[in-house]
Amino acid sequence: MKSLRAIELLLLLFVFGFSSGTVVGQDKKNSSKDSRSDVEAIGDRDVGDGMNFYSLEKEIALGKSLAQQVEQQSRLVMDPVVAEYVNRVGQNLVRNSDAKVPFTIKVIDSDDVNAFALPGGFFFVNTGLILATENEAELAGVMAHEIAHVAARHGTRNASKAELANWLTIPLIFLGGPIGYGVRSAASVLIPMKFLQFSRGAEREADFLGLQYLYKTGYDPQSFIDFFEKIQAKEKSRPGSLSKAFSTHPLTPERIDAAQGEIQTILPPRSEYMVTTSEYDRVVERLRVLQNRGAVEAAEQQGEDRPTLRKTTRAPSPSGEPSSEEDKSDERPRLERR
Repeated sequence: MKSLRAIELLLLLFVFGFSSGTVVGQDKKNSSKDSRSDVEAIGDRDVGDGMNFYSLEKEIALGKSLAQQVEQQSRLVMDPVVAEYVNRVGQNLVRNSDAKVPFTIKVIDSDDVNAFALPGGFFFVNTGLILATENEAELAGVMAHEIAHVAARHGTRNASKAELANWLTIPLIFLGGPIGYGVRSAASVLIPMKFLQFSRGAEREADFLGLQYLYKTGYDPQSFIDFFEKIQAKEKSRPGSLSKAFSTHPLTPERIDAAQGEIQTILPPRSEYMVTTSEYDRVVERLRVLQNRGAVEAAEQQGEDRPTLRKTTRAPSPSGEPSSEEDKSDERPRLERR
């Protein structure tokens, strides 16, 4: 019985202890300053530290495999203007981040207000998200949050914790009886290997880092909070209308307060920020035109409500004259003098 308790304590230590992650925004013990709070050190910080069974090479290979599945099940936007613009905004954020992998950024034709980044830097942005934003800084804020998940290696760190949990529960099988089997079964159910559903601590860390990346790139960090508050307001006014929006990482009031505190205490104030560009306006307008054109083309392909006209012909009579008065109507008009 004592051995069972010891194993349970070990399991809790590794699984739930690591799940909380580093408490960001606070001073570490034996350190006068947490480098994660220093925006000038972005790019030289090891924000992806922690238990991880995946090397960066394996992480990229994993992300590439998952991205191929996404592309097979999605319809990508191939318009060069839209794709190039979104990629450029994202790559600019990546250059001002702690990410240690190259990013591949693509746009998915989907009305869902969402974006997600897979391990290894494979990043997808829905057209629904682009059209839901009001300026470039809001779009960049969501993208910065997702880039932070990759920089912190949340996906493979979650996978590593799940694998460790399975390994740690293997000795329980040898205890025999329903207790050992039940504990291992419960662990398998409660700790699935998922790459896009993160703990509250991981989401908070992505907020913390993403705001810094947004600021470092020159955008107004307040736009990040403005957009999520706008999404929440729409959901309250029309419950269920945005139920899928950011379902994997809802912005709670606590996270909003924490983000506001970070802006006030961590990010040095600037005299001006970039909010939007004329190119953003052109891309949004182009997307609307492309979507309307696609809707018209789809309606034309269906063609269910369009009338169909059919002209019948009859065989001529043996004399060569029209066989009836109806057939005579097909002849050219003749003028006769009385």
